[in-house]
Amino acid sequence: MTTPHPPAGSPQNDPAPASGAGTPASGAGSGRSGYLYRKVALHLADHADQVLKVGEITRAIGAPSSGAVFEALKKMAAAGHATHHRDPHRFQITQAGIDAAGALPPAAPRTRSSGNAGGRQSRPAPVPRPNGTLYHPRRLGRGWDVEELRRLRTQQVPVLLYGPPGTGKTAMVEAAFPDLLTVAGTGDTVVDDFLGSYNPVPGGGYEFVHGPLVTAMRQGRVLLVDDATLIPPRVLAVLYPAMDGRGTVTIPAHGNETVQAVDGFYIVAGHNPGVHGAVLTEALASRFTVHLHVTTDWDLARQLGVPKPVVAAAIDLNADLAAGKTVWAPQLRELLGFVKVRDQLGMSAALANLAGIAPQDARDDVTAALSRHTGTPITALALGKR
Repeated sequence: MTTPHPPAGSPQNDPAPASGAGTPASGAGSGRSGYLYRKVALHLADHADQVLKVGEITRAIGAPSSGAVFEALKKMAAAGHATHHRDPHRFQITQAGIDAAGALPPAAPRTRSSGNAGGRQSRPAPVPRPNGTLYHPRRLGRGWDVEELRRLRTQQVPVLLYGPPGTGKTAMVEAAFPDLLTVAGTGDTVVDDFLGSYNPVPGGGYEFVHGPLVTAMRQGRVLLVDDATLIPPRVLAVLYPAMDGRGTVTIPAHGNETVQAVDGFYIVAGHNPGVHGAVLTEALASRFTVHLHVTTDWDLARQLGVPKPVVAAAIDLNADLAAGKTVWAPQLRELLGFVKVRDQLGMSAALANLAGIAPQDARDDVTAALSRHTGTPITALALGKR
């Protein structure tokens, strides 16, 4: 799910509350306990992709007792509306829980209400990407990510998307902006990759071909700078005059040509914090008003056919990744790849392949998590004997 900031806290250091503390919550009852259950259920539904600790939920909904919240969460888990992860105690809503929450009356006025049954917005239809695949919108602010990104563009509020590779950052931007141009950042990206360069032409000679930044500025299009923090800071500086009040760039290689941005021009950037060499400088960070954390949509992974035990293993591995206990965890991209391999080679090969694509220093962690949740001994995919 997309959230303006990373989830507070970390998986450790959140001991389970005493189950007898506070007033037990009931999903079916009336009065204060039922009110608390609704608040807990609706909060989990609004953070469907996250595995939340009891203390985090208690603070977020302003409940007076973590014990009462813990009781409500256990009732949700018993009803199949939430998954319960232990050591420490953490909870995540299931699809059944999301459906049930949609039928609950709101616990308080909610900004996500759209006036339909239960005060919950209906999910918009998937949005096609240029490659023909569909992007499934996710909640953001008062609406959905695709429409909110478009609204931020009209207000000229630049956005930096950050999160692990494979969580859908690029897919979201492609779905939001059909007029998108992209610069894929690497350590070898140079200024010419943005502004343009001289290219040879048939018959001899050279002509200057303007780069994607210039094209986006002149045509009022969106430019995505993917993996922006892999690009050397001195190269990224070419963006800054285009993003501030000047809205211009100068092309030294083409006679100091000046380019003025027209209406519609907009810059979005992507940042993978855990990737080696990625450096988010203060100069770059300050240019983006919104920093949007993008995590894997676990509910979507289940809907698209990823087995629940595999999703559960991925959730645990991502929690370990956040806690610094491992160096890699599968995201939506790898999980969808798992489904393709399973459909072609079978479940055992798909599990082995998911373990095999993990970096060598994380492979033991991945195989252990997959084995624990699937009950199947797993090794990396390899050819068998003749």
